[in-house]
Amino acid sequence: MHSKASKLTAFLRKKNVAAYSDIIKAGFSKTALNTLLRSGKIQRMNRGLYKLSEGAALSDPDFVIVSRKIPRGVICLISALAYHEATDEIPRQINIAIPRGTHANKIKYPPVQFFRFSKDAWKSGIEEHKIDSSTIQVYSLAKTVADCFKFRNKIGMNVARNALKTAVTEKHISPKEIMHYAKICRVHNIVRPILETLL
Repeated sequence: MHSKASKLTAFLRKKNVAAYSDIIKAGFSKTALNTLLRSGKIQRMNRGLYKLSEGAALSDPDFVIVSRKIPRGVICLISALAYHEATDEIPRQINIAIPRGTHANKIKYPPVQFFRFSKDAWKSGIEEHKIDSSTIQVYSLAKTVADCFKFRNKIGMNVARNALKTAVTEKHISPKEIMHYAKICRVHNIVRPILETLL
């Protein structure tokens, strides 16, 4: 058992965060997992997600958890702005985009707010980023700005305006790129005059 526990510890050290299904697929038993949980060497981050207790803290653990729980979800809107360090807003929930018509998985923690995007809008502008050893999906800053205007009635027009200003003046995102996504999101007529005042 000691050998199995050591191997499972090494597996978790390499993965940083592992789902229960990954642990079982890798050949480890539920008994070995429970032994390490009781010893305090590993901890349950969320239902079905585990990490080493001694391991380095994840830089964005909530994003990692949500990305594991909602494989088709993409971090969007205020959460994406926060990830790109392009807002002073502090998201109370993680904003997740899913394709329209897709079932939204229920998650107890962290709190999640789902936004349903059209197929074209959902698949455009997705970037993959590494957080520790996990990969998350986040919209590019240019796409996020367009999305903020699309959902301005839910997140606030001021948030959208400020995101646009920050993206252009501080993050040096090209207006052409923003307008590309604004057309996909069908908000180009709203974004263009505001963008012109910044140039």
